[in-house]
Amino acid sequence: MSLIWRPVQLVKRRARRLDPSLIVAKSRPFPGFTLRFLGANTDVRPALQQTLSKLDTLGLAADWRSTVELVLAETLNNIAEHAYAGQAPGPVTLTARMTPDRLYVILRDQGGALPGQELPAGIAPCTDVPRADLPEGGFGWILIRDLTSALHYWRTDHENRLQLEFDLTTAPAPG
Repeated sequence: MSLIWRPVQLVKRRARRLDPSLIVAKSRPFPGFTLRFLGANTDVRPALQQTLSKLDTLGLAADWRSTVELVLAETLNNIAEHAYAGQAPGPVTLTARMTPDRLYVILRDQGGALPGQELPAGIAPCTDVPRADLPEGGFGWILIRDLTSALHYWRTDHENRLQLEFDLTTAPAPG
């Protein structure tokens, strides 16, 4: 028997960026769930209530419940108000996984990308102005950053992905 070696043309493929933090969030056997809903203002509250109910079932400690609720309310409202601004509300997928030490929540939507395709800095707006000139918003990302232990954003295939992490081994930050 003779072996004939023939050169094979290599096909270059674009490498997919793998975020190491997702390996834990997507792996099993850690309990979790996925919810799908529309990114409309009217759908945020019901989705949030269903998420909290499922997290309660997974055993999320009561002292973490209000912190997670506040962060999810802010991020889901941002999706409805900003990602889908000027267009019909589109799909949102919320995936949660809980390990004994951490809660991972990944939010995916097909709305507009974050400016510069990166997380806002979370710098407080100036409040040293007359009362009538006080900003109406601009505090959400400060809150989100302060209440999560890690935060990751990337855009892939016209889809925003935001991963929120909560370190359940510590006491939640006061909100």
